[in-house]
Amino acid sequence: WTHLVGIKPQRGRISSWPDREAFNGITCIGTLAATVVDAAALLDACAGSHPGDRHRPVLPSRRYVDAARAGPPRRLRIALSLRPPWVLHTITPSPEIIAAVRAVADQLAGLGHEVEERNLRYGPMGPFFVPRGSVGLWDWCQRVPDRSLLDPRTVASARFGRYMAGPVLGVARAAERPLASFFGRAFRRFDVVLTPATAVPPLPAGASREMSRWQTEMLMTSACPYSWPWNLLGWPAVSVPAGFVGDSLSVGAQLGGSANSEPLLLALAAELESVSGWADVPLPVVTAQERAG
Repeated sequence: WTHLVGIKPQRGRISSWPDREAFNGITCIGTLAATVVDAAALLDACAGSHPGDRHRPVLPSRRYVDAARAGPPRRLRIALSLRPPWVLHTITPSPEIIAAVRAVADQLAGLGHEVEERNLRYGPMGPFFVPRGSVGLWDWCQRVPDRSLLDPRTVASARFGRYMAGPVLGVARAAERPLASFFGRAFRRFDVVLTPATAVPPLPAGASREMSRWQTEMLMTSACPYSWPWNLLGWPAVSVPAGFVGDSLSVGAQLGGSANSEPLLLALAAELESVSGWADVPLPVVTAQERAG
């Protein structure tokens, strides 16, 4: 939604210290920039572990910025997966989003990569994601100096997380390895997974202001269903601009990989940038008066 490149690196690639991990491992610290090389250079500057970190992935043999400049080492096998992961309600991606991501797939095919439309099977990730996020929110709220300033929806979600701590959280964490094994089978066939970054174009400012907690959660999960599986597994993904829809609204595509695949994803994203030219296209500015008429 920002017309920027976003890197979600391997869990622990950027230390979350003084927290051993952020939100029970599902929150990732990444980088945002106008170009892939800039985002990769920022990742080089930020990457590193603290001795107390729970997750300490091994650094690659070369800098991320060098990987981005080098280009993919070979013809890649890319899965175009448009169906969102399963959650408790039906999610229907916007036709505009689907069209934009298909155009990205066409660009990748034009670069010589093998692109196959294949809706991947994520498995039952949702039920195991919720406890980790809810307990993380409860922990975070205990640090807020004045909890009376919190949105009532945040307080309600945090209270729910309080009851998820203990055995429920333990089960959710234990499920990560079998879920990674299940979903990871896709990478026996494919090198990269291409999905929309979001299911809908940018929402109007204040869209959730008058909503209940449940309505707000439904809005969030319906708008952004594609990225959280990579948070749950702790694997890398890169979001890239995919053009504009509607009233000059920016939308994106996500390149997802398996564990420690940042160099490959950055090389592919940079190659895509070289033909799409998104870095040379300024983000359109639409005033309220123009939008009204």
